[in-house]
Parts: sequence; C-alpha cells; structure tokens
Amino acid sequence: MSLDDIDLTNPDAFVPGVPHDWFTRLRREAPVVWHPDENSVGGGFWAVTSYEHCVTVNRDWQTFSSMRGAVYLWDLPEAELEQQRMLMLNMDPPLHTRYRLLVNKGFTPRMVAALEKQMRERTRDILERVAQRGECDFVVDVAAELPLQVIADLMGVPQEDRHKIFEWSNRMIGGEDPEYALTEEDRAMASMELYAYSSELAAQRRVDPRDDLISILTQAEVEGERLSELEIDLFFLLLAVAGNETTRNLISHGILALLDNPDQLARLRADRSLMGSAIEEMLRWGTPVMNFRRTATHDTELGGQQIREGDKVVL
Repeated sequence: MSLDDIDLTNPDAFVPGVPHDWFTRLRREAPVVWHPDENSVGGGFWAVTSYEHCVTVNRDWQTFSSMRGAVYLWDLPEAELEQQRMLMLNMDPPLHTRYRLLVNKGFTPRMVAALEKQMRERTRDILERVAQRGECDFVVDVAAELPLQVIADLMGVPQEDRHKIFEWSNRMIGGEDPEYALTEEDRAMASMELYAYSSELAAQRRVDPRDDLISILTQAEVEGERLSELEIDLFFLLLAVAGNETTRNLISHGILALLDNPDQLARLRADRSLMGSAIEEMLRWGTPVMNFRRTATHDTELGGQQIREGDKVVL
C-alpha cells in the first residue's frame, strides 16, 4: 500500500477498529502530509499525525486557529459558522480564556469534592445494580449511565430528565451513524429541543439559583455583560452533549481494550496504583475524538511543508 491509498475520510476503514498501521506509517514517513478530500473547501487538508507537530499546532493558536473555521473536519456555511464561534470549543484566546474562567467557577475545590463524592456514590450504585442482575449491556448500563448521572448533577438537571440528554446527544451527533441514519431535519429538531430545555432550566435558575453550573452561568458576566440565552444554550450543548458522548465512548473503549489485552487487565487488578496511568492510556488508545481541525491564519511552514493561509490543518 502506498501513502496515496490511505484515506482517513473513509468511515468504512474505521469499522474494524482504528487503522493503527496507517497512523504508524504516516508518523514515520509523512507526519505532515496533504490529504485530498473532495468534500473539503480547497480540495483537502493537511493531516498532522506526529506528537511533536500536533503539540506545535495546538499551542500556536495565533497561526492555527480554532475560531476561523471551527474544529470540525467538515466545512460549515458562514451563517452556521458564526453561531459555532460562540461555542467555547471553537474559540481562540483571549476570548476562550475568559469563557474558560467562567466554567472554572463551577469546579472550585469545594464543588469538586462534592462532585467526587457524588460520582463515587453513583458509580457504586450502578455497579451494585449490575452485580445483582449478574449480567448487563455494559455500554448502555454502565458506560452511558454514569456520565449521564454525573452531568445531570453538575448541570442541575433533574435525574429523571437525564435520558433526554442521551436521546438528544445521539440524534445531534449520530448523522453518520447507520444505527440512527438521521436526516438534517432530525438533528436540527434535537438541537431545538435541547435549547428549549436549556432555556427553561436557565430561567428557573435565574430566580432560584442552586449549587450547580447552570446557576453559575446565569449569574456570570463576560466583559461586563451577562451571558445571552444563546450563549448559555451553547454552554449546555458543549457540557451536556459533548461531555456525555465522549466519556461514554472512553469508558466503553477502555473496557474493550482491557478485555482484548487480558495481561494488562490482570496487571491492573493486581496493582490498583496503576489506575491513573491506565486511564490515560485508555484515553490515548481508545480516544473518543479522532481529530480536531485548525485553520492557518497566514502562510507558514510545518514539518517541511508549506502551509498556505486558509488551509485546513487536521490533528
């Protein structure tokens, strides 16, 4: 197989699992390479696969912007891009820094300690219910359920509503998943339902604030102004949907990796002090997010390649 035969945009290539042999070869032979893509504006993108170059791009936001073209592999129409730039994921400093400081207010030492206690209790309850049954669908009963319950606690969503978040998540990001096969209208409707729920919850917290992140956001200010309804909705989207789906996938892939590598599972069972590094390795090996995009703000050089202003650079 030649490098030209590697097609990172073909979802079928990832169905059997991540094509690690492809990435190994790219890192070794072409860590920064132009990847043709007929669906991309400009006819393709720069695929960056080495750790060194990914770190360079990720740290140099002035050259490689998240805000200019958003972080998604696909290209958005300008009207949608304008709204997406209000999502913290698609911001650059200093605006990103200011919004991140807002979210950090929800993770004070006191709130983190309380959240950790809740997480341990919910994890124990979930596993006890599974143990009583003797079997389970791990993805549904554990990997999906735990982040749903935790995010509901964090955001101030009543636990009885947590499965609405699960449904909205799947409908909003499942457009390319044959299990859902949703139309653009289906995804748009899910977004509208989520935004309506977020707006109602925020309205309640403005008059009756609680010890949760939505209450903090409704009282927060950026540059002397309160967050708009849309800004709060987008925060809700980022935390409730992206946080839920990525954590669900990490837990699922992590367990699968241990089952596929029983020697590592035995090692972890024998030495629980390895848990921290094991989680980091699960995140690396079974990453729930395969790529992030940046857009070059000016002509530059990376890995011996000449990057032009406006080029899509995908990590």
